[in-house]
Amino acid sequence: MIMARPVRVLIVDDSAMVRKVLSMGLSADPGIEVIAAASSAEAAWDIMRKDRPDVITLDVEMPRIDGLTFLRHYLPLMPIPTVMISTLTSAGAAVSVQAMQAGAVDVISKPSLGLASGLPAIMSDICTRVRAAATARIGRGQAPAATAAPGLSPAPIPVRPVPATPRSADPVPPPGFTAPRNAPTLMAIGSSTGGVQALSAILPAFPANSPGIVIVQHMPEGFTGPFATRLNSLCCLDVREAQEGDILHPGAALVAPGGTRHMTVEPHGRDSYRIHLVQGDPVCFSRPSVDVLFESVARAAGQNAIGAVLTGMGRDGARGLLTIRSIGGTTIAQDEATSVVYGMPMAARDIGAAQHVLPLTAIPARMMQAVTTRQAARA
Repeated sequence: MIMARPVRVLIVDDSAMVRKVLSMGLSADPGIEVIAAASSAEAAWDIMRKDRPDVITLDVEMPRIDGLTFLRHYLPLMPIPTVMISTLTSAGAAVSVQAMQAGAVDVISKPSLGLASGLPAIMSDICTRVRAAATARIGRGQAPAATAAPGLSPAPIPVRPVPATPRSADPVPPPGFTAPRNAPTLMAIGSSTGGVQALSAILPAFPANSPGIVIVQHMPEGFTGPFATRLNSLCCLDVREAQEGDILHPGAALVAPGGTRHMTVEPHGRDSYRIHLVQGDPVCFSRPSVDVLFESVARAAGQNAIGAVLTGMGRDGARGLLTIRSIGGTTIAQDEATSVVYGMPMAARDIGAAQHVLPLTAIPARMMQAVTTRQAARA
């Protein structure tokens, strides 16, 4: 039996203690090999040129050249999957969001070195994310704009897209499932690894009079607020982090807060929905979960639900998308060629949940086409 090669990781952090903790935690995973730890961007670049890693963990805040600047320099030259390690501050979260828009595949809160009792669980999560990052295809979808750093020579790596193979299905609603027939149209989007870039690319394509949109993007607690603020600056929709009891109107998009609660919706009046943030165990290892959101969207909007699963690892969203399809809603999955990680969309495709498998940039138009079709049917 041929064993898979461990994921080779370069740690970049100016804190010696953080480098030690990350190195020990990652090295304890038999599927990961820490090849080096660097205290600065300059030292990291020297290592990268001699021994290219599979994944880089990159500190956001470093002296001389910060993590975001370094990321923007090396990604066009060496498109290596990068996981940002950030302190849980408003400034650190905002910079981490910019880093993911620039091409980083994930963000993780820096381990709290004073909480030794919780460190094993934190490191287990970091190991899982690093292994997932190793499967990311940098350059898929919306490539980040960047400039080369002085003195660095290009070394691009081509990426070969693999065509998706959607399958047909004729799903039926779960037993006892009922949904309204004349609810206002509601759009829902779920994403994980690579989703920050994907959402930043497609939300500006939605018009200001779009039906309300609810979004789950897997991110740590404290990062979804800055992400929603950033999205709001990019598009004509009113994009905000959701709060308990929010009313979702047409022209607005609400992002589920990361980390602690699931987001659900219920009808409110003739043309809006009320948001609820509810306690519950993780679903598909995620909280908030795309499945939980999508199943509530199916119950609230019935055949006027429109769901889309974008790039991400795991299976979250597949079951919920199947529920939306089973009650007559419109369902979409991002294709493999434009997905950074083809996990969630592939799971949705494989169980027959997706009616349409589309390139990222074609998804907004297809969702709005479904809106137009529903409006015409009501007229």
